[in-house]
Amino acid sequence: MNPHFLEELDALIAKRKHELPDGSYTSDLFKKGIDRILRKVGEETGEFIIACKNNDPIEIKNEAADLLFHTLVALHARGLSLKEVTEILEERHFKAD
Repeated sequence: MNPHFLEELDALIAKRKHELPDGSYTSDLFKKGIDRILRKVGEETGEFIIACKNNDPIEIKNEAADLLFHTLVALHARGLSLKEVTEILEERHFKAD
């Protein structure tokens, strides 16, 4: 398992946003705009909730991955990154201790 995978995925999403290569699902989302991206976040949120309700571990993991991916795309669509969100989580964690 690659401990830096999320950072690498985040960097790839940023690259896709900048380069918008043809044939890339991520680039296609950026080309379709924020409404389409947020629609996907909403769809994946609902699917994740249902998976959790159904208590199916495989479905839960798959839907969580979809939700996380589309959330990262939404962050980049708004000029933000995983690092910025991670910094907030770190601040909250250390503030709570």
